[in-house]
Amino acid sequence: MSLGHHFASAADLLQSKENAKELMTIQASKPSADSFIKPTLSVRIKAHLQIMRLDHSIKNIFVLPGIIVPLSVLGTSRLSPHLGWNLVAGFIATTLIACSNYVLNEVLDAPFDRLHPKKQNRPAAQGLVSVPFAYAQWLLMMVVGMALALTISRDFAYTAGMLWIMGCLYNIPPIRTKDKVYLDVLSESVNNPLRMLLGWYMVTSLLVPPVSLLICYWMGGCYLMALKRFSEYREIGDPKVAGAYRKSFQHYTEVSLLTSVVFYASAGMLFFGAFIMRYRIELILVFPLVALLMSTYFRLAFQPNSAAQNPEKLYREPRLMIEALLVAASMIALLCINSIRTANAMSEVMYRGVAYFSRLAA
Repeated sequence: MSLGHHFASAADLLQSKENAKELMTIQASKPSADSFIKPTLSVRIKAHLQIMRLDHSIKNIFVLPGIIVPLSVLGTSRLSPHLGWNLVAGFIATTLIACSNYVLNEVLDAPFDRLHPKKQNRPAAQGLVSVPFAYAQWLLMMVVGMALALTISRDFAYTAGMLWIMGCLYNIPPIRTKDKVYLDVLSESVNNPLRMLLGWYMVTSLLVPPVSLLICYWMGGCYLMALKRFSEYREIGDPKVAGAYRKSFQHYTEVSLLTSVVFYASAGMLFFGAFIMRYRIELILVFPLVALLMSTYFRLAFQPNSAAQNPEKLYREPRLMIEALLVAASMIALLCINSIRTANAMSEVMYRGVAYFSRLAA
C-alpha cells in the first residue's frame, strides 16, 4: 500500500471526525425534550390544537379539480342535497385524515425539528405536547374521518384510508420515506392525486378518473414539493446542518434538486397534454397561463424565507394568487363551454332525428 494512500486514509478519517464533532456541536446547541419546563394545562391544550395544523387545510384546494371535472361531464343532473352532504362530509373527513397525519409528523419529527432554525419553535419540538395523548389524538381523528368517509361511498373511504396510510409510510420508521432521497418527494406528492380522487368520489363513483390526469396531478405535486425542498436546503445554507435536520438532504444538492424539478415539470405538462388531447382539447388554450404560474412559483423558491417552504402561506403572494385564479377561472370556463357545446350538439342531433322520423311517418 502506498504512502500517499496512507495519508489519504488518514485525511479522510480526520475529516469524518471533524464532521462528527460539528454535528455533535449542532445537536448539543439545541435543547432536548427533557430540558423544557412542564407546561400548564392551557398551554398543552393549545399545543395539541396547533399540531393539527388546521391552517394547512388550504391544501384541500387540491380536492376541487376532482369535483369540477366530473361535474363538467355529468352536468347539473348531479346537483342535489345528497351531493351537498357528500361535499360537506367529504371535506371534513379529508381534513381530519390530513390532520391525523400532521399530528404523527409533529411527534416523530420533534427531535429533528430541534435542529432546524425555525421549526425548533414547533410545539412538539419545544416539549409542549404529551406524546401518549398525541398518539391517541392521531388515531381518534383517523377513526372519525374514516367513519365520515364511509357515509359517502366505499371508493371514497378506500381513498381516504390510502391517504392515511401514505402518511404512516412517510413518517414511521423503518420505512419513513421522507428520509429517502427522491422517494421523499414522490411519496409525499402522491397525496395530490389522492385528494383529487377524494373530490371525484364526492361527486360520483360511476365515472373512472383519467389516469393521465392523475399522473399529471402527481407530477405537479412533485414539482411543488421538490421546490420546497430546494428552498429549505438553500435557506439552511450548510449541507452538514441540513443533513442533520433531514436525512434525505445528505444526498441532495442544489443542482440535483433543480434537475428533479425540471423532470417533474416536464412530466406533469406531458401528461396534462395527453389528458387534454384525449378528453378536453379546449384546455390547450390554458397552457400559457399554466406555464406562467409554474415559472412564478419557480422564481419564488429562490427568495429568502420563501413561502414555497410553507405552502399554507402562499396566499400572501399576490402575484401568484392572481395567476392561480386566472388559471382556475380559465379552466372552469373552458370546461363549461365544452359542456354547453356538447349539449347543443346532442340537441341538434335529436332535433334532426325527430324531423327525419316525422317525414317518414308522413
